[in-house]
Amino acid sequence: MKLLLILPLCAVFTLTRQAPSPNPKCACQVNNSEKEFPHDKLRAVERNTTNCNKNITPQKTLEMESLLLGLERRLIQLHKDVSVLEREDDGEMYGVLSLFVIENEMIEIKQLIDKLNSTTRDNRRLTEDTSQELTHLHAEMVEMEKFDTMQVVRGRQVNKRLKSDLKVCKSALNATAAPTVPPQGVCSHGRLRNVTGPRVYTAGEYAGSYSYGAWGRDPRPQPGKESWYWRVMMTSSNKYANYVRLYSSLSALIIGVSNPGNVEISSSNPTTNTIQGPNNVLYGGALYYNCYNQDSVCRFNLTTKAVSTLKLPKGTRYNSKANFCNLDECYPFTDLDLATDESGVWVVYTTTQDFGNLVLSKVEEGQPPTLGQTWRTSVYKQGVSNTFMACGILYATRFVSVEVEEIFYSFDTTTGRERFNLGIFINKMSRNILALNYSPVDKMLHAYCDSYMVSYKLLFL
Repeated sequence: MKLLLILPLCAVFTLTRQAPSPNPKCACQVNNSEKEFPHDKLRAVERNTTNCNKNITPQKTLEMESLLLGLERRLIQLHKDVSVLEREDDGEMYGVLSLFVIENEMIEIKQLIDKLNSTTRDNRRLTEDTSQELTHLHAEMVEMEKFDTMQVVRGRQVNKRLKSDLKVCKSALNATAAPTVPPQGVCSHGRLRNVTGPRVYTAGEYAGSYSYGAWGRDPRPQPGKESWYWRVMMTSSNKYANYVRLYSSLSALIIGVSNPGNVEISSSNPTTNTIQGPNNVLYGGALYYNCYNQDSVCRFNLTTKAVSTLKLPKGTRYNSKANFCNLDECYPFTDLDLATDESGVWVVYTTTQDFGNLVLSKVEEGQPPTLGQTWRTSVYKQGVSNTFMACGILYATRFVSVEVEEIFYSFDTTTGRERFNLGIFINKMSRNILALNYSPVDKMLHAYCDSYMVSYKLLFL
């Protein structure tokens, strides 16, 4: 009996001695059969892609298109002038004046072609370098797709395609016929339907300088000046200017050759008759603008150099108290916005009586000009980034993003109808549009954007 009792006790003692320690340590060894993902290579691809995006921009394409458009316009004008010269041939001698005009045009065409060739060479070199880089990037991405063993990326691509197809199906299912809209405005082509472009994108001769300003064409040019363009730059603190700069053609403006040059309003700046703010227009050989330190419109005749003044109603806000604004800031000294269309000159402003809402008045020609019919709107001026007129209709824009501006509002002076849901978008080339001018001559919208001159084509119903 004693022997049988001793054996279990020995067994218990042995098990107790072999029990694990109170703080056990466990180590696992994992063998990964997959290759290590090349994170360094992915970061290199991302850097190269970013560099490609910086080098290839819409501005470079538009620069070429602007040069080509300028050359096309100049060649058409040259053909007309040569035809005039041929008619002046009396058998022995050509018209000296016509020969001089053609000589100047040939010089301008040569300058334009030289700039076009230089730009073409730069773009060709950039295209070749980018093409090689894209080929390399494509090969790198194909190689890295092999690490997607669980098909995550491919699954996302399939889902994206399915969502796109579903969206197209829904759009087709919910499509309805557009309602019939009665004719609007005071001219035959009706309401604005869309904005395309840009067609022209150029800095002229002052690349990166003079952020504020305006440019465009004279809707009622003087004889012999039908192809001229004008530009006003705020040369003093982005607020004031004392001259208007003229160009004999679009190609001259693009390559930055000002002929006949500047027409000076006053010798100093700012002072009496100085241009205040960027929202100016040229009409009938006269520049209309906000007079310096006044709630008035000035009319400067480019030929006689005479300035006449139109006083606006009592309570008109001026001196940067009722500016156009974007989401983050307001544009200084944009209290008054001058505009032109098929019928003449207009002025957009606001008064204390209208609680900051837009007011539109027709400017009637005369010496001095007078204020015609006035319309009051329901849109708050500081909720607007710019305005322009077309066919007797006031259009207002607002800032959407760095790349997009929206024409969201219209006021028809014929019917008095307001619309707040136009939804017409402008593709911007830079953040800010400081001035918008409509040219009924060619139905172009001329925008001044952070020192660049940009034009868009307006499409009407």
